[in-house]
Amino acid sequence: MKSITINGSQRESVGKKAAKALRNAGQVPCVLYGGDKPVHFAAAELAFSKLVYTPNAHTVVINLEGGETFSAVLQDIQFHPVTDRILHVDFYQLFEDKEIALDIPVNLVGNSKGVKNGGILRRNNRKLRVKALPANLPDFIEVDITPLKIGDKVAVSELANEKYTFLHTDNTVVCQIKTSRTAVVEDDEEEEGAEAPAAEATQE
Repeated sequence: MKSITINGSQRESVGKKAAKALRNAGQVPCVLYGGDKPVHFAAAELAFSKLVYTPNAHTVVINLEGGETFSAVLQDIQFHPVTDRILHVDFYQLFEDKEIALDIPVNLVGNSKGVKNGGILRRNNRKLRVKALPANLPDFIEVDITPLKIGDKVAVSELANEKYTFLHTDNTVVCQIKTSRTAVVEDDEEEEGAEAPAAEATQE
């Protein structure tokens, strides 16, 4: 999984007044959980743009002044209700030998046969929650929708692999092709019709 580096400095004061002063200076108060004790630090608001304003999943390398470095994932983020400025960010520390649960985006590839015939592609889950060691976390989960016909669907059970575990029931639907008023004859029927002339020619 791709990683984003955030440079920050450890916070000595953690009260509301200190947090407000940091925000006024363009800094975001942050807390790193998961270790022996919480680590309070602050980083420039601009440092979070590639982490927050993206549909992709990333791990984070937190570099603090003084040389301390932590691997982490974004756990929670608070925005101002009016300005949408980042108010606070929580991270969770990663360890190489400890599994972590994370929401991973689903990427659909290919052109569905059902959509070509007028069906409608419905994305039931744009992200799936997986559990894995940090080294096995995927950037995204790829689903090939090319063979899907009208009425077909892809369930989590079809995406199972050895690197990570899905935290969903096996019958959770990832995407499906729904029928519509403009849908035409199903693919199999068209293919049978196309093969008929060749069969007759053979008999002659």
